[in-house]
Amino acid sequence: MERLLNKLLDLRLFRSFKVRTTPRWIILLLDMLIVLFCFVATVVADMYSMHTVTAPATIIINAFIVLTVYFLVTYISKSYTCVIRLSVIEDLYRIFMAIAVSTLLLIGINILKLAITGTPFMKFWNILIIGALSFSMMMIERLCIKYLYMRMNSDTKDRKRVLVLGTNFSSVLLANALKGEIGGKFLPVGLLSIKSGPDNAEINGFKVYRFDPLKMADVFAENNIDALLFDSKSYNLMSSGFADYFIKNEIPLLAMNKVAEFEQNRGKGISTLIKEVQIEDLLGREPIVLNNPLVSQHIYGSSVLITGACGSIGSEIVRQVATYGASKIILFDQAETPMHDIALEMKKDYPKADIELFMGDVRNRERVEEAFEKFHPRYVFHAAAYKHVPMMEINPTEAILANVMGTRNVADLALKYDVFKFVMISTDKAVNPTNVMGCTKRLAEIYCQSLFYDAQSRGKNTKFITTRFGNVLGSNGSVIPLFRKQIAAGGPVTVTHKEIIRYFMTIPEACSLVLEAGCMGNGGEIYIFDMGEPVKIYDMARRMISLAGLKPDIDIKIVEIGLRPGEKLYEELLNDKEKTTATVNRKIMIAKVKTYNYKDVCDNIDKIISLAGKGDVHGMIYAMKEFVPEYKSQHSRFEAIDKEIEQEPHNASPEVK
Repeated sequence: MERLLNKLLDLRLFRSFKVRTTPRWIILLLDMLIVLFCFVATVVADMYSMHTVTAPATIIINAFIVLTVYFLVTYISKSYTCVIRLSVIEDLYRIFMAIAVSTLLLIGINILKLAITGTPFMKFWNILIIGALSFSMMMIERLCIKYLYMRMNSDTKDRKRVLVLGTNFSSVLLANALKGEIGGKFLPVGLLSIKSGPDNAEINGFKVYRFDPLKMADVFAENNIDALLFDSKSYNLMSSGFADYFIKNEIPLLAMNKVAEFEQNRGKGISTLIKEVQIEDLLGREPIVLNNPLVSQHIYGSSVLITGACGSIGSEIVRQVATYGASKIILFDQAETPMHDIALEMKKDYPKADIELFMGDVRNRERVEEAFEKFHPRYVFHAAAYKHVPMMEINPTEAILANVMGTRNVADLALKYDVFKFVMISTDKAVNPTNVMGCTKRLAEIYCQSLFYDAQSRGKNTKFITTRFGNVLGSNGSVIPLFRKQIAAGGPVTVTHKEIIRYFMTIPEACSLVLEAGCMGNGGEIYIFDMGEPVKIYDMARRMISLAGLKPDIDIKIVEIGLRPGEKLYEELLNDKEKTTATVNRKIMIAKVKTYNYKDVCDNIDKIISLAGKGDVHGMIYAMKEFVPEYKSQHSRFEAIDKEIEQEPHNASPEVK
């Protein structure tokens, strides 16, 4: 019988059928037809057994009552919206609850009619029979549709064989979804359990393989399994080091970001949500959810100006601010093509956002003032800066003009135009700086903080806040995109030192914390973020090569090229003398730092900017080191100036005091 059914279903008509999910209205219609059929069958059977005849008008009225109740309950409960080819226990529960509620409502109506008229509209056991029959037939309906999908998708020769990690509900759901997908790219052949248990176990028809580090490589080879697939619930396990076993044994890894997107991805196929694992997926960062009520309360309906709006951080702040419903978003940047690109992106992804494009350079005070005078922003997020350490060691005067003078321009105008909050984006390289870029950011921090306290003493209300964090994954010029290019080119992959470590954070996470810190700040704070555990860059390079399906030092060489000018082996988020206080968010802390007199700060920064404008690099660096004594150059030509200062009888010139 089964063989005959398989032949009947193995038709080209079904093979060419491209509908991936049965339309919801069809399921709802079929469910109501089932209810109607069960009602008619119950009524007919009752009349036959009792040798009575019910008037047609009564049957029609009763059918209308039953269908109305079932329709309303089904529609409200959405029990017809499940993707049938993925149907599991949860869907059975939803259908059962819908039928149970409908049955109880009909019993209630029956009791009410009995109390009012003395006769029920139908027998109580008939209501129960209709419910039982409907549940049984709806299950048969869904099983048939599921079986059809499986038959239509039975050609698996071109699909990649995968083992799904885990035996929990989401893993089984993912395996079912892939198995039943029309035109799918992946065929699950089993589930991988990290727990002990009986051999040869099965869950929902999938064989359960037990993780054994001594045998897993052979299991993949003997069963022609192409890759291990895991979902979002397994990210913590994989990032804790579990993934390294598979990477070392050259077993490809695939990741499914959100099982919850089954419904959102209707018509596209579950395979489109699966991607090859990237190094970012294994660094243990928690996902960011943009539903922060504090940020929403501040940003919603406010005008926001973002400098450096086309950069990695600035552009993500633009997106998140748009998500929170800012009334107007002013994008300030000097980069023409990136400004055009983000304008197109915002128009497509955030069509309701009111976006203003304002080309300009933060070093041009007059142009910056035009933006403030025209738009009067309530919030300013200052992300414009030069950030590449080696480049700024070569061009130190430009670092001062952009990062220090540019920040002063924007901060001064924020105060002049009564901005509510000014948030500056700083960096961990400002802590005990060893390079020009880090020192310029520390100078900018000092200026913003001293400006706030001076303005506060004069009765001004603008709050100046600084946020400080480390490297962001995938930002322009960061190490991960560089490694990817080098691997794609066949190597070598270059690392500056085998022992160098860095803290990493995703761009969305960094920007989310910037927004939250900016909104919670009362002025004068320097917020630092929990960057998680540091990552050794050399180990990251090896993992990226392995994830690309290649062997480190065999297919791709890793070459140590030495530390670059101004580069540290270890980065820090706090000065040794600094302490922190906690906030309501465990990932955000406040650094207690030395405060400066505003007039002294202005005198020193004026001098440094003046020297930069004249191109006097030696004098400029000398003045920076005198004002920020913790600035000690490393692997840089400016180490000679540190020696000069050490040999001076006094550490500060009269002009700097």
